[in-house]
Amino acid sequence: MKFDLHTHHERCGHAVDTIRDYVEAGIKHGLQVIGISDHSPFFARKEDHAEPYIAMAKSEFSNYVEEVLRLKETYKNKIEVLLGVESDFFPEHADVYRAVYDKYPFDYIIGSVHQTNGVSIFNKNRWKGLSEAEKVAVKETYYDQIRQSAQSGMFQILGHIDAMKGFYPSFSSIQTKAVEDTLKMIGECGLAIEINTSGNTKDCGGWYPSDDILELALHYGVEVTFGSDAHKPSRVGDEWEQVNKRLKEIGYREWVFFRQKQKVVVPL
Repeated sequence: MKFDLHTHHERCGHAVDTIRDYVEAGIKHGLQVIGISDHSPFFARKEDHAEPYIAMAKSEFSNYVEEVLRLKETYKNKIEVLLGVESDFFPEHADVYRAVYDKYPFDYIIGSVHQTNGVSIFNKNRWKGLSEAEKVAVKETYYDQIRQSAQSGMFQILGHIDAMKGFYPSFSSIQTKAVEDTLKMIGECGLAIEINTSGNTKDCGGWYPSDDILELALHYGVEVTFGSDAHKPSRVGDEWEQVNKRLKEIGYREWVFFRQKQKVVVPL
């Protein structure tokens, strides 16, 4: 069974085309299951549309949900459409986000850390002039936030857990036990992590997470899922076969997706 749980669309302001276009792309690329998971609004901000080029407006969120549910019904005989969302995780605002999500029938929620200390994880300038000790501190703050997201109970999947390497490939070589401690916690909490192939569109030129993290994840019993993180329909299902093959080489025998927040196990 071929699936892709991480796709976006035009509402977030930095992806193109409609949800229907992504569903049609899923059919074209041989998927049986496609999850729609656009960026959640900044629910804790006062503005309706706090970041027009990062996430959708709060006033659009119910429209987003309704559209996905409508397409779920429209395409039910061609492809299974799942209702998801990629949620930012801000520990201080977790209850605000949780209260909104509880109103809707999500199949799954992806928890992703996109900012630490108010700075985007993709901002390469944040590394300029830092000592080695300061770089370790930045990485440990990032993984502490991911660890808190795992413990929050809000998510079924954690998104791109080493995406900080996206525009700073040296991130991967910063040594800290925080990565292993985080994977252990994710395993204890029973969440899945995604293999996200959008890393190949960034400077790091590889999937999120790297093979060494996947090997540690397997050791700690962390389950995995697949997400292209497509921001254009042509990337739906991108490199699914290669990921499937690599996971088997690492030692995985299955991966998962979620329907009504219940795990569905798929053999590799």
